[in-house]
Amino acid sequence: MLTATVESVRKRLGGVHQDHKRIARSALVLLVFVLAGKLIGASKEMAIAYRYGISGTVDAYQLALTLVTWLPSTITNELSVLLVTALVALRKDKTQQDRFLGELEGAGLAIGIVFSLLLYFFWPHMVGFFAGSLSDSTREMCRQMVIGMTPAGVLAFTICISSARLQASEKHINTLLECVPAIALLAFVLGARNHASIMPLVLGTAIGIAIQAAWLRILARRADFVPARPRLSFKAEQWPRTMRSLAMLLIGSVVANLWLPVDQYFMAQLGDGAIATLGYANRLLSLLVSMGAIAISRATLPILSEILHRGDHARARSTALKWSFVMLAVGTIGSAIAYVLAPYAIALLFQKGAFTSEDTIAVTSLFRFGLSQIPFSFGMCVLIQLFAGEARYKAITVISVIGFATKLAANAVLVRFFGPLGVPLGTGVGAASVMACYLFWARFAPPYAPSTTGTER
Repeated sequence: MLTATVESVRKRLGGVHQDHKRIARSALVLLVFVLAGKLIGASKEMAIAYRYGISGTVDAYQLALTLVTWLPSTITNELSVLLVTALVALRKDKTQQDRFLGELEGAGLAIGIVFSLLLYFFWPHMVGFFAGSLSDSTREMCRQMVIGMTPAGVLAFTICISSARLQASEKHINTLLECVPAIALLAFVLGARNHASIMPLVLGTAIGIAIQAAWLRILARRADFVPARPRLSFKAEQWPRTMRSLAMLLIGSVVANLWLPVDQYFMAQLGDGAIATLGYANRLLSLLVSMGAIAISRATLPILSEILHRGDHARARSTALKWSFVMLAVGTIGSAIAYVLAPYAIALLFQKGAFTSEDTIAVTSLFRFGLSQIPFSFGMCVLIQLFAGEARYKAITVISVIGFATKLAANAVLVRFFGPLGVPLGTGVGAASVMACYLFWARFAPPYAPSTTGTER
């Protein structure tokens, strides 16, 4: 009986399409890399909690990091999706690939430098809005950190381009190397003699980002054998389509990336320590999101792009929908387990030094409400890769706007009833609305038809 059951399972697994097997293998490798990276990231958060607790210093650090990386990450999040799809199509044309990547590198460095200068000069006008009710000392620390963490914004494009090159080659070491900045920050924080100084946070972040960017670029060159030296020109034939697509995606990306600043704005109105409390909860939530959403997104994108490049659009959509429901179920189970283990995990990770038992209770409450976003984040991430591969950028943008509007309305209402707990709960409501929109669009939108003009739909 047992032998027959095993044989039946073996035959069923043998009948699974090769695309599903490739996705599963890549997702497993990525899961291991993400888990390793996030555990190192958690160690970094433990060190920060031990040194600084829930304080104005941590408020300043998290707000400064958001300001420095917000615009670059807004652009690179969408650019990476476009790049993977484009690089899969350019695998056999190294000359075009080299020119396009080199021009992207040059443009990215220029944008990063200009943005950093603008942030520096306009800081006095921005601080009043973003700092809310934070103290003057916290505002000054934030200003100093914005200046010191400039490399995080300047090198964001180099990191994005190198990561996309590796991902298009189905080499996922870039995911593991995302922990390099955390390792550098951990080393500086633990090695600091002055426990009140902000320099360990600034130097650890800046040096870690620089090491990550250099390392990724070396590995990317070895993976695709393309030098991609930075150049300031726009002669590559991929630019027109890339810019049209990126412009459309950026509208949705800007809206989506407002979620964190909006949350920090709501928390800043509650005084010092509120942003830090949410930050600790978000770090753990990002660990869960990364274990599922990032792993499956990076595993599916190159494979879905390859299926679409072959012209098998029905299979691409069927594959994405199946994996979307699988991830929705995985996210639901994971959230239930995390809810039960939350107080023990948070106490184990953070409750040391300046981080007290009262802080553990506050972070646990926010974390538990934040778990409402996990199943929907897991489920929608595969459909986002499908829509990007199909060049349905208008749909992505519209859905992003709907999700943000829902999130903003939910925050405004729920904060009045639940206080700070309404902020992570609002994120869950927004994520649910985004997932529902993608499912509706995927099910009832007209069948995919390849564009003959290269423009987005």
